[in-house]
Amino acid sequence: MKIPEKKLDPKIIAFDLDDTLLNRDLTITPETVTAIREAAGRGIYIVLCSGRAENAILNYVRLLDIAGTQAGRYIIALNGATVYDMHRRLVVYSRKVEGDILLYAYKEAQQKGLPAEVYDPSTIFAPVDNKWTRIDVSLSGLKLRIVDDFPALLAQGQSKMVIPGDPEVLSGLQAKLKKDLGASAVVFTSKPYFLEIMPPECGKGESLLWLAGELGIPQEKTMAFGDSMNDESMIRMVHYSVAMLNGLEYIRNAAAYVTRNDNNNDGIADFLESFVL
Repeated sequence: MKIPEKKLDPKIIAFDLDDTLLNRDLTITPETVTAIREAAGRGIYIVLCSGRAENAILNYVRLLDIAGTQAGRYIIALNGATVYDMHRRLVVYSRKVEGDILLYAYKEAQQKGLPAEVYDPSTIFAPVDNKWTRIDVSLSGLKLRIVDDFPALLAQGQSKMVIPGDPEVLSGLQAKLKKDLGASAVVFTSKPYFLEIMPPECGKGESLLWLAGELGIPQEKTMAFGDSMNDESMIRMVHYSVAMLNGLEYIRNAAAYVTRNDNNNDGIADFLESFVL
């Protein structure tokens, strides 16, 4: 078990949501809320960092009740494509995938009978209603809008595109897109049934370090908690990287530390209380 041998001293902590900060009921337990509020009260910046769009993160910000403080004013959305300042109600950092890249990936998805979707802060846009996108709607709480000319929307460039579908089909498509797109986009699965197309050199880690730099926080004072492949960049790039006990083996091996408890048993609260607070 990767357990710290001494107290850690982060000045900014990023938390992935699904299967990390959230338990199986998609809630944050009172024990974890208390620990995070105490960290914020000590002046540690708390950043919810998710693949979700902004409005799908705000309910959890409200639950923590720290958004009105300096320590709780920022969120990272769309797997690092945007950083949002809740005090100014303004996107302060943004990256997009070029339209021609999205159109190519969408064409490849269509050939396999797969849909696709893109986002704004409150809405999922898709070309057709389908069971996979409905899963995303259910998880995120965002609205769904069916777009007749979906390629025209893609041509504008977007922060990210998701191709949802059967994991076995997505596996082959992921390998092809990674090969074909190369350095022009980041391609990975956030969940087995969500294949994501992200801007190049853009991830949770890059956006978190950008925000830390803006706040004058050095890399050696950064911490992040995650469980899956969309957390890989921040687990790799922050100084105090913490994988959830329930996380993927790859993420657990890559992280400096692993929680003693999983996301359903206050793994974050235990780690913060034992090694940070």
